[in-house]
This record gives sequence, structure tokens and C-alpha cells, in this order.
Amino acid sequence: MPKQKTHKGLKKRIKITSSGKVKCSHSGTGHLMSSKNAKRRRRLSSKTIISSAKAKTVKIGLCK
Repeated sequence: MPKQKTHKGLKKRIKITSSGKVKCSHSGTGHLMSSKNAKRRRRLSSKTIISSAKAKTVKIGLCK
């Protein structure tokens, strides 16, 4: 059976940490930022860790 290919769209959006957790950006940062307060914009700009249940599915897409 041939090897499974990496999902390139997913590869550009997430990062695997050294401990094996999956980091990604928050949603809701594309536009309409003026209606969001500064605390919310600051929180959205940081990266977040995906839950372990979803991380398993993501890692299958990355084929690592």
C-alpha cells in the first residue's frame, strides 16, 4: 500500500510542538476587528492548543 500524502492546507495552518501537542491560530481574526475590544483582539492573536480528541484527527492528516 502506498504512503498517505500530507494534507498541504492543514500543514500551513498548524504546528506540532516538541511534546506532540497541536498549535493553531484562533478563528475570527480575518476582518471586522474594529468592533472587537482590545482585550479580545489580543487574545485572538495568540496561538492555542487543540484538544487531544481533535489532535488525533489532525495528526492523521499530517501523516507524521
